[in-house]
Amino acid sequence: MDVSEYVLSAGRAVLDMVERDWQPLSSGELEQRLDQSVEEILEADLIAKLKTQPPPAIYVQLMQSQDNVQPQVLQTRTSSPPVEDSPDPRGPKDPVDTAAVKHIADLLQSSKSRARMAGRARLSLSHTVLLSLTLLSERVSYRSVSRRFHLEKGNIHRIFFSFCEHINMLEETLIRWPVGSEAVEALFPLSSAVKEQEEQHQGVPRVLGVLGHTRIPIRLPIGKHDVESTVPEVKRMKKEAHPDSWLNLQLICDHKGRFLHCRISKGSDVDRGSALRDKLKQHPELMPSGSCLVARAGYPLTAQILTPYPGSHGPREELFNKTLEEHFHILDQALANLRARFQRLRYLDIGNYDRARAVVLTACVLHNVFSDMGQVLQGEVEKEEAITREGEVDDEGVHRRDAISDLLFKNFCSGST
Repeated sequence: MDVSEYVLSAGRAVLDMVERDWQPLSSGELEQRLDQSVEEILEADLIAKLKTQPPPAIYVQLMQSQDNVQPQVLQTRTSSPPVEDSPDPRGPKDPVDTAAVKHIADLLQSSKSRARMAGRARLSLSHTVLLSLTLLSERVSYRSVSRRFHLEKGNIHRIFFSFCEHINMLEETLIRWPVGSEAVEALFPLSSAVKEQEEQHQGVPRVLGVLGHTRIPIRLPIGKHDVESTVPEVKRMKKEAHPDSWLNLQLICDHKGRFLHCRISKGSDVDRGSALRDKLKQHPELMPSGSCLVARAGYPLTAQILTPYPGSHGPREELFNKTLEEHFHILDQALANLRARFQRLRYLDIGNYDRARAVVLTACVLHNVFSDMGQVLQGEVEKEEAITREGEVDDEGVHRRDAISDLLFKNFCSGST
């Protein structure tokens, strides 16, 4: 790295610090923040008095206090421009609708965290959600969003990452492993050639989810920039690229493309499902009886995780691999939908790992939110780099794969005769 690249790296770092922490508020934003502080003081004083007075007096004082506070609050909120009335013509093909904004705002409002979001001096909760979804869904700069929402760039930065932190708190609620009867209901057939009522009788397992991964390109941390990282658009990560120039996103999705499991790690993390394998062995109750996960080559082959046969093989192994391949399309489509909905994931111009991870996790959580609402945005499937080598195997996994492939092949032969 020559001197000019060091200067460029240092300059970007200084700009990030200025936008994140030192960006001054405009006079209008300062006024709104002062109004919000006054509102909080009045609310705290009111609550303290309510605890010491009888019900009739409480009711009268509450009505009087609301009469005094509401005009000021109303003036504060109506002073901001009607953002929804001025959509950007360069917006995404599937614009964020008001139902989604309201639903996400309600989720945040009802969450366990009652802390106010940072930088909300001038935005209502619904506008905060709209701003954050705009940054996630569109390939736009902070400057462009600043003009659209009439906010300082530094304030937008604080609003967005505060939103991501609050959405991350909903991970356990919205991305969760099904258990008990819920897990049994989530199972789906391993092979369309075997009738559902015959699966258990024949010993063919049912599938709980499809396991796989993808890479999210990010900006290299300060001090690790190389020639490739100076290119603003990264279409495909090369083998010789620095490992920390992307995030590993490991997912399990159900047959509807909804995420059941999410693990985000640095690009230098070479784990490929071993942590999940160990967890399933320690907690076998997580997998319903007669069930399995399916994963591509490179993942560990166990009794709980089935992977394809590697290398050259006969008709029995070929049928088994083809059966698994049908399920891999489910995860491929879910990842395509994730990228289509949240286009910022195509390249995260963020050099801080924790912040980049928070943005990716936010997108995964919201993917399930939109799925639950029935708002699925179909994306074009991108072909991932194929892995030919087999991952770690254990004897139990080998025996189970062979037994299942035998059953599938016998069923295929008997059905064709």
